[in-house]
Amino acid sequence: MESIKPNLKPHQMKTLSFKMLFVMVCTTLMACGGSTGKQPATADGFADIESDIKSEFGSDAYFTDLTITYNKSIGNIIGVTVTDDPSTLKMGQWNQTQGTWNQTSEISLEVPQGTKAEDYMFQLNETISLSTLGALAEKSSEKLTADKKVEHPTLSMAFVKFPKNGDVSKTEYTVMLQPEHGGTTFTFRYDLNGELIKMDY
Repeated sequence: MESIKPNLKPHQMKTLSFKMLFVMVCTTLMACGGSTGKQPATADGFADIESDIKSEFGSDAYFTDLTITYNKSIGNIIGVTVTDDPSTLKMGQWNQTQGTWNQTSEISLEVPQGTKAEDYMFQLNETISLSTLGALAEKSSEKLTADKKVEHPTLSMAFVKFPKNGDVSKTEYTVMLQPEHGGTTFTFRYDLNGELIKMDY
């Protein structure tokens, strides 16, 4: 059986090739858009979320809150309270949903006399990182399956809990998981070194 070849002239073939390339590029960009919202609760997935946060607010940004909430319909919702200049005593509260950042409010800080605002904030670096939080989410999921026989637990929420007194060593990572189809929420609290403090449900 003979193959059917389109009867196209050279300039028509060139136009067709360009159109196909354009469609491929658009498809790739659409697939990449909002990819942060689809990142899994793993070390690599949360590392990508951290990169996105740094891309938006800068590598030297300061935070008081950072939360990743998973919604089955729309994926990850990232919430931060952040500033790039603590000396202003002003921070913005931002949410990212489906790859789009929106500021929800601005807050003013008060700090004890003789202290600096950054003493009560944290940065994303080797000490506190989202890749560590993602690794602990993986560890929690495995423990939940092993200990409670919960198959395919899904992330409900994960966040960095920074102490109000600014003592970095007391920072905690919290991971909240649920069974795949909802139900009991299992909460895992870890210290800065990744040691389990407590598991509640």
